[in-house]
Amino acid sequence: MNNDIKYQIIFSRRRSISLIVSPDKGVIIRAPYGTSLKSIERFIEEKSEWIRKHLEKHSRLSRFNHGKKYIEGENHLFMGREHQLNIRESARPFVRTHDGIIEVSTKNTSDTLRIKALLDRFYREQAHAYLAGRFEEISGRLRNRGFFPSGFYVRTLKSRWGSCSFHGRITISSELIKIDPVFADYVIIHEICHLKHHNHGKEFYRLLGELVPDYKSIRKELRKYLTK
Repeated sequence: MNNDIKYQIIFSRRRSISLIVSPDKGVIIRAPYGTSLKSIERFIEEKSEWIRKHLEKHSRLSRFNHGKKYIEGENHLFMGREHQLNIRESARPFVRTHDGIIEVSTKNTSDTLRIKALLDRFYREQAHAYLAGRFEEISGRLRNRGFFPSGFYVRTLKSRWGSCSFHGRITISSELIKIDPVFADYVIIHEICHLKHHNHGKEFYRLLGELVPDYKSIRKELRKYLTK
Protein backbone atom coordinates (compact mmCIF):
# COMPACT_ATOMS: atom_id res chain seq x y z
CA MET A 1 0.00 0.00 0.00
CA ASN A 2 0.94 3.70 -0.28
CA ASN A 3 1.05 4.68 3.37
CA ASP A 4 3.93 7.05 2.57
CA ILE A 5 1.79 9.06 0.13
CA LYS A 6 -0.64 11.30 1.96
CA TYR A 7 -3.66 12.40 -0.02
CA GLN A 8 -7.06 14.05 0.24
CA ILE A 9 -10.16 12.54 -1.37
CA ILE A 10 -12.92 14.70 -2.83
CA PHE A 11 -16.05 12.86 -3.94
CA SER A 12 -18.28 14.47 -6.55
CA ARG A 13 -20.58 13.75 -9.46
CA ARG A 14 -17.99 12.71 -11.99
CA ARG A 15 -17.37 9.65 -14.13
CA SER A 16 -13.75 8.75 -13.35
CA ILE A 17 -10.97 9.12 -10.78
CA SER A 18 -8.41 11.86 -11.30
CA LEU A 19 -5.61 13.43 -9.30
CA ILE A 20 -3.61 16.59 -9.00
CA VAL A 21 -0.38 17.28 -7.13
CA SER A 22 -0.55 20.82 -5.80
CA PRO A 23 2.48 22.67 -4.36
CA ASP A 24 0.23 24.07 -1.62
CA LYS A 25 -2.36 21.34 -0.99
CA GLY A 26 -0.44 18.16 -1.77
CA VAL A 27 -2.07 15.17 -3.47
CA ILE A 28 -5.78 15.54 -4.17
CA ILE A 29 -7.85 12.64 -5.48
CA ARG A 30 -11.20 13.39 -7.12
CA ALA A 31 -13.51 10.39 -7.39
CA PRO A 32 -17.17 9.66 -8.24
CA TYR A 33 -19.58 9.17 -5.37
CA GLY A 34 -19.56 5.54 -4.24
CA THR A 35 -16.00 4.78 -5.31
CA SER A 36 -14.46 2.25 -2.91
CA LEU A 37 -11.30 3.04 -0.99
CA LYS A 38 -9.73 -0.07 -2.46
CA SER A 39 -10.24 1.33 -5.97
CA ILE A 40 -8.70 4.63 -4.95
CA GLU A 41 -5.70 2.88 -3.36
CA ARG A 42 -5.22 0.85 -6.52
CA PHE A 43 -5.34 4.04 -8.59
CA ILE A 44 -2.69 5.68 -6.36
CA GLU A 45 -0.51 2.57 -6.59
CA GLU A 46 -0.61 2.82 -10.38
CA LYS A 47 0.27 6.50 -10.28
CA SER A 48 2.74 6.34 -7.38
CA GLU A 49 5.88 6.92 -9.46
CA TRP A 50 4.34 9.98 -11.14
CA ILE A 51 3.09 11.32 -7.79
CA ARG A 52 6.49 10.98 -6.11
CA LYS A 53 8.22 12.65 -9.05
CA HIS A 54 5.98 15.70 -8.78
CA LEU A 55 6.14 15.84 -4.98
CA GLU A 56 9.92 15.88 -5.21
CA LYS A 57 9.84 18.64 -7.81
CA HIS A 58 7.58 20.80 -5.63
CA SER A 59 9.82 20.26 -2.60
CA ARG A 60 12.68 21.93 -4.47
CA LEU A 61 10.75 25.08 -5.27
CA SER A 62 11.69 28.36 -3.64
CA ARG A 63 8.96 29.55 -1.27
CA PHE A 64 9.97 33.16 -0.94
CA ASN A 65 7.31 33.97 1.67
CA HIS A 66 7.70 30.82 3.72
CA GLY A 67 8.96 31.11 7.29
CA LYS A 68 9.39 34.89 7.35
CA LYS A 69 9.55 36.33 10.88
CA TYR A 70 9.60 40.05 9.97
CA ILE A 71 12.51 40.88 12.24
CA GLU A 72 15.59 43.09 11.92
CA GLY A 73 18.15 41.85 9.39
CA GLU A 74 15.86 39.39 7.63
CA ASN A 75 16.09 39.25 3.84
CA HIS A 76 13.06 40.01 1.66
CA LEU A 77 12.82 39.98 -2.12
CA PHE A 78 11.90 43.12 -4.04
CA MET A 79 12.19 43.45 -7.83
CA GLY A 80 14.36 40.35 -7.97
CA ARG A 81 16.92 41.48 -5.38
CA GLU A 82 17.38 40.45 -1.77
CA HIS A 83 16.78 43.43 0.53
CA GLN A 84 17.65 43.44 4.21
CA LEU A 85 14.81 44.40 6.54
CA ASN A 86 15.68 47.47 8.62
CA ILE A 87 13.19 48.33 11.39
CA ARG A 88 13.12 51.82 12.86
CA GLU A 89 10.98 53.48 15.53
CA SER A 90 8.84 56.33 14.26
CA ALA A 91 5.56 58.03 15.14
CA ARG A 92 4.65 57.98 11.45
CA PRO A 93 4.67 54.50 9.87
CA PHE A 94 6.20 54.14 6.41
CA VAL A 95 8.22 51.77 4.21
CA ARG A 96 10.94 52.72 1.76
CA THR A 97 13.79 51.03 -0.09
CA HIS A 98 17.37 52.22 -0.63
CA ASP A 99 20.73 50.57 -1.29
CA GLY A 100 19.52 47.00 -0.79
CA ILE A 101 17.54 47.92 2.34
CA ILE A 102 13.80 47.77 3.02
CA GLU A 103 13.26 50.22 5.85
CA VAL A 104 10.09 49.85 7.91
CA SER A 105 9.30 52.58 10.43
CA THR A 106 6.63 52.02 13.06
CA LYS A 107 5.77 52.95 16.65
CA ASN A 108 6.39 49.46 18.05
CA THR A 109 9.45 47.84 16.49
CA SER A 110 8.68 44.49 18.15
CA ASP A 111 5.15 44.23 16.70
CA THR A 112 5.90 41.78 13.88
CA LEU A 113 2.25 41.58 12.80
CA ARG A 114 2.21 45.33 12.25
CA ILE A 115 5.54 45.18 10.43
CA LYS A 116 4.19 42.44 8.16
CA ALA A 117 1.04 44.47 7.47
CA LEU A 118 3.09 47.55 6.56
CA LEU A 119 5.37 45.51 4.32
CA ASP A 120 2.45 43.75 2.63
CA ARG A 121 0.81 47.11 1.92
CA PHE A 122 4.09 48.43 0.51
CA TYR A 123 4.34 45.46 -1.85
CA ARG A 124 0.72 45.87 -2.99
CA GLU A 125 1.17 49.60 -3.66
CA GLN A 126 4.41 49.04 -5.56
CA ALA A 127 2.85 46.18 -7.53
CA HIS A 128 -0.20 48.22 -8.55
CA ALA A 129 1.95 51.10 -9.78
CA TYR A 130 4.63 49.05 -11.53
CA LEU A 131 2.47 46.29 -13.04
CA ALA A 132 -0.16 48.75 -14.29
CA GLY A 133 2.59 50.68 -16.04
CA ARG A 134 4.04 47.56 -17.63
CA PHE A 135 0.58 46.39 -18.73
CA GLU A 136 -0.18 49.77 -20.32
CA GLU A 137 3.11 49.75 -22.23
CA ILE A 138 2.86 46.11 -23.38
CA SER A 139 -0.85 46.12 -24.26
CA GLY A 140 -0.42 49.42 -26.12
CA ARG A 141 2.41 47.93 -28.15
CA LEU A 142 0.27 44.90 -29.05
CA ARG A 143 -2.93 46.71 -30.02
CA ASN A 144 -1.91 46.71 -33.67
CA ARG A 145 -2.02 42.90 -33.50
CA GLY A 146 -5.66 42.93 -32.44
CA PHE A 147 -5.30 42.51 -28.66
CA PHE A 148 -7.93 44.49 -26.75
CA PRO A 149 -8.25 43.48 -23.08
CA SER A 150 -11.40 44.73 -21.39
CA GLY A 151 -9.76 45.40 -18.02
CA PHE A 152 -6.66 44.98 -15.91
CA TYR A 153 -6.43 44.13 -12.21
CA VAL A 154 -3.66 43.46 -9.70
CA ARG A 155 -4.66 41.02 -6.96
CA THR A 156 -3.03 38.89 -4.28
CA LEU A 157 -3.46 35.55 -6.04
CA LYS A 158 -2.80 32.41 -3.99
CA SER A 159 -2.17 29.74 -6.59
CA ARG A 160 -1.35 31.39 -9.92
CA TRP A 161 0.57 34.30 -11.41
CA GLY A 162 -2.20 35.56 -13.62
CA SER A 163 -5.50 34.86 -15.32
CA CYS A 164 -7.60 36.00 -18.26
CA SER A 165 -11.39 35.75 -18.15
CA PHE A 166 -13.53 34.88 -21.16
CA HIS A 167 -14.62 38.52 -21.12
CA GLY A 168 -11.03 39.69 -21.59
CA ARG A 169 -10.33 40.83 -18.04
CA ILE A 170 -6.68 40.22 -17.13
CA THR A 171 -5.60 39.78 -13.51
CA ILE A 172 -1.96 39.68 -12.42
CA SER A 173 -0.50 38.58 -9.08
CA SER A 174 0.92 41.38 -6.93
CA GLU A 175 3.60 38.89 -5.79
CA LEU A 176 5.38 39.45 -9.11
CA ILE A 177 6.78 42.68 -7.65
CA LYS A 178 9.11 40.55 -5.54
CA ILE A 179 10.90 38.77 -8.36
CA ASP A 180 12.81 39.82 -11.47
CA PRO A 181 10.78 42.18 -13.72
CA VAL A 182 11.27 39.84 -16.68
CA PHE A 183 8.71 37.52 -15.08
CA ALA A 184 6.07 40.25 -14.83
CA ASP A 185 6.43 41.02 -18.54
CA TYR A 186 6.20 37.33 -19.37
CA VAL A 187 3.04 36.79 -17.29
CA ILE A 188 1.36 39.87 -18.77
CA ILE A 189 2.08 38.73 -22.33
CA HIS A 190 1.07 35.15 -21.45
CA GLU A 191 -2.35 36.37 -20.29
CA ILE A 192 -2.74 38.71 -23.26
CA CYS A 193 -2.24 35.69 -25.54
CA HIS A 194 -5.27 34.12 -23.85
CA LEU A 195 -7.40 36.85 -25.40
CA LYS A 196 -7.10 34.87 -28.64
CA HIS A 197 -6.57 31.35 -27.30
CA HIS A 198 -8.34 30.41 -24.03
CA ASN A 199 -6.27 27.26 -23.59
CA HIS A 200 -2.68 26.07 -23.61
CA GLY A 201 -2.83 24.39 -26.97
CA LYS A 202 -0.42 24.44 -29.89
CA GLU A 203 -1.73 27.72 -31.31
CA PHE A 204 -1.43 29.44 -27.94
CA TYR A 205 2.24 28.49 -27.59
CA ARG A 206 2.94 29.39 -31.22
CA LEU A 207 1.62 32.90 -30.51
CA LEU A 208 3.45 33.14 -27.19
CA GLY A 209 6.66 32.08 -28.93
CA GLU A 210 6.27 34.89 -31.45
CA LEU A 211 5.90 37.49 -28.71
CA VAL A 212 8.37 35.98 -26.21
CA PRO A 213 10.91 33.87 -28.16
CA ASP A 214 12.67 32.70 -24.98
CA TYR A 215 9.45 31.98 -23.05
CA LYS A 216 10.48 28.39 -22.28
CA SER A 217 13.54 29.41 -20.28
CA ILE A 218 11.60 32.20 -18.52
CA ARG A 219 8.78 29.81 -17.64
CA LYS A 220 11.25 27.25 -16.32
CA GLU A 221 12.80 29.83 -13.98
CA LEU A 222 9.39 31.13 -12.86
CA ARG A 223 8.36 27.63 -11.84
CA LYS A 224 11.06 27.68 -9.19
CA TYR A 225 9.02 30.13 -7.19
CA LEU A 226 6.03 29.55 -4.97
CA THR A 227 4.19 32.43 -3.36
CA LYS A 228 3.08 30.69 -0.15
